[in-house]
Amino acid sequence: MNIMDEAGLRRILSQNIKRFRKMKGLSQEKLAEKTCISTNYLSDIERGRGWVSPFSLVKLANALEVEAFELFRPTEAAPADVSSMVNKCLEDFSSSLRVSFEKSLADGARKIRQNL
Repeated sequence: MNIMDEAGLRRILSQNIKRFRKMKGLSQEKLAEKTCISTNYLSDIERGRGWVSPFSLVKLANALEVEAFELFRPTEAAPADVSSMVNKCLEDFSSSLRVSFEKSLADGARKIRQNL
């Protein structure tokens, strides 16, 4: 059984944050401002040198207008074995767990919005 290492997961996350940020036409400075994350920290995340807390993950997903789990979905640029492994995990994620996960993320997003 293949297990994804932290570096592979971090690479996928950093690529997706950068990709979604550019798709939205946001600079690192603007995204950092929208999420109350420092520009240096965001830069570290996008270079795969910083790790994201669940709280920051929700803030980034909201600012990028994507579901948090989409930030972990491999793109074609990801190695095939890593991509297939993550996609299989997402497919295998049971409906009830996915609903629970999405509800938790939505609750976190709502709390963030209330504090803004």
